[in-house]
This record gives sequence, C-alpha cells and structure tokens, in this order.
Amino acid sequence: MDIGDFMLIDTHVHIGKILDFEMRQEDVIYSMNRYGVDFALVSSVDAVEFDHAGHAIPKALQTSQDEVFKRTLAFARRYPDRIGVTPWMKLCAETPDDEFIRLLEENRELVYGIKLHPFHSRVAPDDPRAEAVYEIAQQYHLPVVSHTGGCEEARSIHLYHAAIKHPDIDFVMVHMDLGTDNSEAIELLGKADNLYGDTTWVPVKSTLKAIERWGSGKILFGSDNPIDGRDTYLHNKTGDRSLYQEYFNEFRAMISPEDYDNIMYRNAVRLFRIDLKQS
Repeated sequence: MDIGDFMLIDTHVHIGKILDFEMRQEDVIYSMNRYGVDFALVSSVDAVEFDHAGHAIPKALQTSQDEVFKRTLAFARRYPDRIGVTPWMKLCAETPDDEFIRLLEENRELVYGIKLHPFHSRVAPDDPRAEAVYEIAQQYHLPVVSHTGGCEEARSIHLYHAAIKHPDIDFVMVHMDLGTDNSEAIELLGKADNLYGDTTWVPVKSTLKAIERWGSGKILFGSDNPIDGRDTYLHNKTGDRSLYQEYFNEFRAMISPEDYDNIMYRNAVRLFRIDLKQS
C-alpha cells in the first residue's frame, strides 16, 4: 500500500497492556513505517478503569494516571518527530493533580490533546467530574478526544453537551458511536462548530455521509492501531482485509484530493497544532 503524495496523521493510536489489550510501542513504529503513517497521536490503555462488561478493575491491577502519562511521554520522547501524546484521563478514580500539571508543562511540546474513554471509565463527558480536565484543556489549548459508543456514558450526545458548554475547546467523537449506524453522531457534527468525528472503525459509507452533510473539515483519520497487531492497517486478527485498506485505497477515489488530504492530514494539523515538514 502506498498513499503516494499524501501525508498521513493517525489521530487515534494506543500503547499499553491491560485486559485483552497488548499494544507494543515497537509495533506502533513498525506499522507507521510499513504503511506510510507520518505522525501518530498516542494514548495508553494502561489507564483503563473498567473492563468490557463494566466491572471495576481491582485497584491493585491499575496504574496511576500520572504513571501512565510518564510512560506515554517516554515513548514520545524517543520519537518526537513521529509520536505525540494524548494522555488518557482516569475520570472515575482520579482528578489531575500537581504532578500531572508538572508533567504537562515540562513536556508541553509532546502533548497534543487529552483523551477521555467513557466506556472504560464509566463517566460521561458531561459529568461534573470531567470539568477539571476541561479547565486544563482550555488553559493549554488542547483538544479533547473521546471514545463514543458501547454504553450510556459513552453516547455521543454527552460529548456534544460538553462541546456546547465549552465552545473554546475542540472535541473529537472517536468512533462516532461505535457499534451503531453512526447516524446520531453524524447529525451532531452539524450542531456544534467545535465538534468533530474520526474514522476509527467507522464504515466508509458513514464517513461519506458525514462529508456530504457537513464537509470534509469535520472528520479526522483514526484507527486504534495496533489493536489487531502490528499489521492492523492491513488485516484484522482473523486475517481478513482491514477497514483501513479501504480508507487508504478505495476511499481515496471516492472523494476529491482536497477532501482526502483534509481527512488524512490537514484537519489533524489544524486541530492539534501539529507542525510537520513535508518532504
């Protein structure tokens, strides 16, 4: 696969090992090199608080928010021209403390946004517990990216409420309501100027619908790489062709070059203030 002259930013990449997740740093770098990804925004699943069934993970098996932030920063420090950090916030158990702020300020050049995961924290983005995060996002001009889909707390409507309440912060609906037809999330895109969607596990037909309704400026490329292993961009765990091959190939022919460039690169540059030098 070769996307040719286009640069590519993946705004939704993970590292870490917890539950049935094992996403290795070396696999992130391998896949970026192999499949032509120029830059990736990374959060660590080590901050997961609840399992897939909504049961709290025992505290003895959890890692503190600050320690998870440190691990993610260390990865980005090794590859500052390839990796940016979106620290995963543990909204249920923790609030940002002085150590978190210190880490943010001392490594500001590596931090591009803040990550929420209502499914794995069981705290909705419009819950008062999220307000401390939004104070940081506004102060440091950081977008907020949030998982949507899978439980009531993670429905996109709650992120929409947060976006309306905080018009000076940009919000990204990761998955645009995973496991649905994406219609509610797509409708919400047009109701808040500061609300965006991403392509992670979103069928191409839904992304095309969003572009038709609201334009290509509302969508960013994301993948969950390397959730299916180091060749997530190529195939899933059963060996079937990855959805992202469709985004890299057929999707490119379905829209204009300008729209493709917006979704795969320029929207991320604008929202996350990423400064890459085109070669």
